[in-house]
Amino acid sequence: MMAVILGGGLGGLSTGYYLLKNGLYCNNLKVCLLEATDYCGGWIKSIRTKDYIFEQGPRTIRPKGPTGLNTLNMMQDLGLSEHVSAITPDHPAAKNRMIYVNKSLHLLPSSLKSVFKKNEPFSKPLIYAALNDLTQPHKSLNEDSIYNFVERRFGKEIADYAISPMICGICAGDAKEISVKFLMKTLFEYEQNHGSVIKGMVKSIFKENNNGNLEMSELAKRAKEERWNVYSLKGGLQIFPKTLMNYLKNKDIDIQLNSKVEELEFVDSSLVKVKKTDGQVLDASHVYSSIPSHVLAKLVNKQHPELAEHLKGIPFVTVGIVNLYFATDKPLVSPAFGFLVPPLENSPILGVVFDSCCIPDQNGTVLTVMLGGRWFNEKFGPDITKEELYNIAMKEIKSILKIEEKVAAFNVSILDKCIPQYVVGHYSRVDKIREYVQSKNLPLSLVGSSYDGVGINDVIYSAKAQVAQDCGQQ
Repeated sequence: MMAVILGGGLGGLSTGYYLLKNGLYCNNLKVCLLEATDYCGGWIKSIRTKDYIFEQGPRTIRPKGPTGLNTLNMMQDLGLSEHVSAITPDHPAAKNRMIYVNKSLHLLPSSLKSVFKKNEPFSKPLIYAALNDLTQPHKSLNEDSIYNFVERRFGKEIADYAISPMICGICAGDAKEISVKFLMKTLFEYEQNHGSVIKGMVKSIFKENNNGNLEMSELAKRAKEERWNVYSLKGGLQIFPKTLMNYLKNKDIDIQLNSKVEELEFVDSSLVKVKKTDGQVLDASHVYSSIPSHVLAKLVNKQHPELAEHLKGIPFVTVGIVNLYFATDKPLVSPAFGFLVPPLENSPILGVVFDSCCIPDQNGTVLTVMLGGRWFNEKFGPDITKEELYNIAMKEIKSILKIEEKVAAFNVSILDKCIPQYVVGHYSRVDKIREYVQSKNLPLSLVGSSYDGVGINDVIYSAKAQVAQDCGQQ
């Protein structure tokens, strides 16, 4: 028996890890991981020099909730505890998060006291948003966009200046299209069940809070005790997938790089022919797909066009990343996590992360500019060059942050179709995809960012849950 994992990003690597933890289906299973490129780690890529680290993808991880603690457990198991660099609530990167509105940077409220004060660009103290929620009539809905939900409960300014830029930062998406269940499922349920978010929150205080019965490692306990806001890894986040890959290799999981698959042929409920572009065919008893849904769609289209249509229906966006290093003695920006730009500003950039504040071991000033996302094609077209993106980023940096210093080093990446968009209807679409797989009795499991969450913690937890479910069925 052999299980084949498609994709060597965090989803695929985590699937291998949890197959090992579950005893490889009682030691009966060989595992082969196929990665189309020459690199394992997906969108996590770090460029490291003695002076700076450029993160081309994610740079920090949230430790909160069962999924966050689960990742910390994995970190400790892989021996990465000593590499962890945490940002606690009193750190500037935790306290200082800004938005760029009307040609000015504004600090977002971060304390209970600030909720009672007027903070620009908001026209009233944020406490009025809570009062709005308590007085708004209940509206019975099955689904909604996160923008509509927040505007209805807390007002247009909160939707425009708090939620819309936050969605840009998390998934480079448009809050008017993204499902409320993507980020605020619980709050939406409070509204639907109790008529108000605040009423639902008050009632939930008296319910027991648990972490999904998760056993906590020493690292996870430390994160909870010290109330970490986010954390990164010294030397760059790429250390994480690299360590995970080596762990799998040392446990005899066969990792094949530069291995492209062109078709999956499902013979019966326990045999899949995995056809590679080099002509090789692997017989698998089960396939775990961690590749993007639109890529998987091409592999199953011949035999299962209906499944392929559902998979293709999940939209993805492209993001431009411009990393900048300024070799200065004094920081060129005030200590903060960075700033985001609300879509109504119609800017070419989504935001800027102040990496020299939130990533350890940096000299000078290191910034990362994010561009495009949901608006990539309409703002830049399909043929924009890296040089043009760099020039756009520099123009914005000079204009917003008033930086005139010469750039000492930079890197530009165009991450094509890198983030799936959980638009309204996403969760019912994913249900249909999984129902189809089950009804046809296909030996196929779906993990990764296309289905159960786009964050690092979500992707890892998705692999854990899927493997646990499959092992229970064996």
